Amino acid sequence: MHSTHLLLEEPIRMASILEPSKASFFPAMTKIVGTLGPKSRSIEVISGCLKAGMSVARFDFSWHDPAYHQETLENLKAAVKLTKKLCAVMLDTVGAEMQVVNKSEKAISLEADAIVVLTPDKGQEASSELLPINFDGLSKAVKKGDTIFIGQYLFTGSETTSVWLEVSEVKGDDVVCVIKNSATLAGSLFTLHGSQIRIGLPTLTDKDKEVISTWGVQNKIDFLSLSYTRHAEDVRQVLPILCLLAREFLSKLGDLYQTQIFAKIENIEGLNHFDEILQEADGIILSRGNLGIDLPPEKVFLFQKAALYKCNMAGKPAVVTRVVDSMTDNLRPTRAEATDVANAVLDGSDAILLGAETLRGLYPVETISTVGKICAEAEKVFNQDMYFKKTVKYVGEPMTHLESIASSAVRAAIKVKASVIICFTSSGRAARPTMPVLSVVIPRLKTNQLKWSFSGAFEARQSLIVRGLFPMLADPRHPAESTNASNESVLKVALDHGKAAGVIKSHDRVVVCQKVGDASVVKIIELED
Repeated sequence: MHSTHLLLEEPIRMASILEPSKASFFPAMTKIVGTLGPKSRSIEVISGCLKAGMSVARFDFSWHDPAYHQETLENLKAAVKLTKKLCAVMLDTVGAEMQVVNKSEKAISLEADAIVVLTPDKGQEASSELLPINFDGLSKAVKKGDTIFIGQYLFTGSETTSVWLEVSEVKGDDVVCVIKNSATLAGSLFTLHGSQIRIGLPTLTDKDKEVISTWGVQNKIDFLSLSYTRHAEDVRQVLPILCLLAREFLSKLGDLYQTQIFAKIENIEGLNHFDEILQEADGIILSRGNLGIDLPPEKVFLFQKAALYKCNMAGKPAVVTRVVDSMTDNLRPTRAEATDVANAVLDGSDAILLGAETLRGLYPVETISTVGKICAEAEKVFNQDMYFKKTVKYVGEPMTHLESIASSAVRAAIKVKASVIICFTSSGRAARPTMPVLSVVIPRLKTNQLKWSFSGAFEARQSLIVRGLFPMLADPRHPAESTNASNESVLKVALDHGKAAGVIKSHDRVVVCQKVGDASVVKIIELED
């Protein structure tokens, strides 16, 4: 992977650092994905998360049952109505995740330098000496000296809630390990991750398929996060089209044909075949927790910069995880974490995904607000002009019709220093320029000969993971290619929305991109008082 660093815009005025951050309707152009769970599932807390800047709600099926997540989703719907904030839904699959099963849910204390045995016998009781796991092939996958991490959601190996193990020997189906740090494991399930160990578990499990075909169909999910997307060595010619196979599974279910598939890259296998996966997926989630274990520490930043650059040039959304772990228990991030969030923005991330910080963290709303503020400050010094030029150069010529129109709109907006671009669309797609893009999604009336329905809600919500793109659903009676005055009325609504959001002010210039008949038009308007 090769990456070209996006330099900061110069000069940065030192005085601006001392200026207080200003609140706005859009906390940042970079989006925030929040994982909903025990500490963030009430209507009150979800409403706070939406107001703070969460635009995508993630439901992690690695834990709890569909009924529990359905209750949370109903609360999300109520919060959306209450706050009038649009929010997309992401279903996160379990995938090839190894887990330690603790049926009694009693806390397990592990002491450094002691011995613990990992066994596939799930009938055994979990203890300080024996940990039953859900995978019977671990003994065949590991060797002496291999590293294994275990913990509930977080497993850095340096905290008291996760443990770092080193394989000392293999006895039949059991794996004997030396404990490298003292820790207490609490809860019913703990994730187990083997560093650079190939695991022969399916990426889309039977449980995943059941959840997608029931909970996913029922709730018409916007995004499917495909955990542990990778390229298995023994089926090299099959797994490059992993995302396509998952899409075929979704399309058979009818209502989910529009669901976007985000490949979650979590290990070396996925990283080695990143280009093939990127080509098939609708977007990428960089799971830095697991990858941070698989990669040497000095290589982590390189993979992030290279992967984000590739996603940017391919025009596909990229999401970064594990940025403010300390805010799970603290109200303020560390200096390193604050810098990490900003660097993710400067590297080109579309969204920041918060996991434990919002799922079981003590300060979910404050965490979203803090991350949003850091993103907004980083965006001020992001060299958008260089980014735009690199993107245009990468796309090359001849451009497609849509690429040409989008490029013209962005170039015009940069030249006239427009405060916002307003794009009329029925697909929800738009470019990613310097300024916010108000994507006016025009619903389309369609029928399957049994019933009539409007499309557009899916497209609008799926814009909520793309940096700088802010959707609004228009009146379906005003088609995007209208040639009459209806376009002006929709434009007025969009301008009023922009004014209310604080992104449009008197005397601002606005670039409008829309279809008039068979032609695509880019026009510049200047607002009066």
